[in-house]
Amino acid sequence: MYAIVEIAGQQFKVSKDQQIFVHRLEGEVGSKVEFEQVLLTDDNGKVKVGAPVISGAKVSAKILSHDKGDKVIVFKKKRRKGYQKSNGHRQQFTKIAIESVKG
Repeated sequence: MYAIVEIAGQQFKVSKDQQIFVHRLEGEVGSKVEFEQVLLTDDNGKVKVGAPVISGAKVSAKILSHDKGDKVIVFKKKRRKGYQKSNGHRQQFTKIAIESVKG
């Protein structure tokens, strides 16, 4: 069984015992979170599609860690003008483990 769920503004295809990185979530490491924005479920070929969400369906997960992604360097330059600017950014992620998918 798998489900397509909206987590922090993005859609993910999740199934039980899967670990994924999502945008930073509120909550401490080890706490449980539930997502009720389930858009689609598939249970051995039986597909249910929500309009826009499926009522009563939920995905529960456990927060494993809060991490930072790789550094992205933004470099701007205008030729022959002496203008150079360098900037860096590290996106913050939360690693979660999907515990159950209820449709």
